[in-house]
Order: sequence, then C-alpha cells, then structure tokens
Amino acid sequence: MGLSSLSSLSFFKSLRANNRQFAVIGLGRFGRAVCMTLHHLGYEVLGVDMDERRVTRILNDELVSHALTLDSTDPTALKEAGLYEFDTVIVSIGNFVQESVITVLNLKEGGVPHVVAKASSDIHGKLLKRVGADHIVYPEHEMGCELARSLTRPGLLERFELDPDNSIVEVVVPAEFDGKTIADLDLRKRFGLNLLAICKEGTFEINPSPVTRLQKGWLMVVIGSNKCIDRLPV
Repeated sequence: MGLSSLSSLSFFKSLRANNRQFAVIGLGRFGRAVCMTLHHLGYEVLGVDMDERRVTRILNDELVSHALTLDSTDPTALKEAGLYEFDTVIVSIGNFVQESVITVLNLKEGGVPHVVAKASSDIHGKLLKRVGADHIVYPEHEMGCELARSLTRPGLLERFELDPDNSIVEVVVPAEFDGKTIADLDLRKRFGLNLLAICKEGTFEINPSPVTRLQKGWLMVVIGSNKCIDRLPV
C-alpha cells in the first residue's frame, strides 16, 4: 500500500512540517508504507518492531535511517531507545489493540508531543483517543471508501478530505464539459464548486484563464462540499 497520492494527504497533513525526524512503531504493511514514503521525502525515520525479522527486512530494504527491535509496551525500553525525544511518533500496531493502546499511553506519559496512531475499529480509535493520541487514522476504512468511490464514480481520481463535509478532488473532464470554456461552465453557480487547476498533457495550470476551453480527458482539480462534488457529471 502506497501513501503518495492526493487522498493520503489527510494522513500527512497531521505530521509536523518543521520536523525532520519521525519514529514509526510497528513495521507491518502500513508501517512499512509510512517509513518508505517519509524516507523518500527526505526525512530521517526510525523504525521499531518487536519482530526482529521485520526490523532486519526494513534495514535491508533501506527504507529507514535506523531500526530497533524492542517491546513498545515497556516504557523503560522506549526511554532507553530515545523514543521520548522524538517530536512525532507514528504507532501502526493496528491489529493488536492492547499493545497499541499501551504504546500510545507510554509515549504520551513519556512526553512525546505528537502521537499519530492507526486504529482498526471505532472502539480502538476511542481507546487511543482516551489515552492521548493526537491524531488517529483508519486506513482500512479509508481504503474501503476510496474503492467504493472509484467503482461508482470512475472519473473521480483522487480525493483529499479537508473535513467530513468538504474535499479537494481531481476529476477527469466529463464529456458534457468538452469544448466549453471555464466561464461557460460557471462551476461556482451551477455546482457550488471552485476550480483550482487543470492538467493537460501532464502539466498543471493553476488558476486557469476563464476563456480556457476544456477538452475531454483533461483533469480538473476542484474544491467544494462533498454533496456538490457528487453532482458533477460522470
């Protein structure tokens, strides 16, 4: 599972932009994807897992700067490994509720200012929130929603949810818009949407001219409420 698309920004916007070092606890598929993406973006990443094989694998694959084998439910082990010194720690032990909750509790009691945690269910998420997690992600739920959207609205390529009601989306210019200028479409009046950019031949044009004539197959990036976005023709 990759984390480099527009839809994943809901996760990365929770990470502190001025921080250059991150720790990721739990090196399963989600944890590896987070490590890989942060590492490729140029950040220093410490990977942590109880399973020595996962630690060895991620080091061999060069997806982290450093990696350690330790039990994150042990506060002493976390302290000795320097985890409490990190500004941001991502806990991706989503399938082991007890270990996940105890790890988040340890990190917050140890003074880590920003803890992001993966949850496998609503109850898990509530428990993580109760012990102090600053941001909770539900990757399986988000992937399920994204799959449903892609099946029902194939022209909608990416979605970045600003909040539960509003999004930025990347959508293929529908046939109904082919040959019409941006001024002709008047997206704000007809759909309640604002056009941020268009993409043609792989090049984005921000705030395109109102006289630009759209072509079927180009991409549009628009912002607005989810209800208005769903009114766009497919």
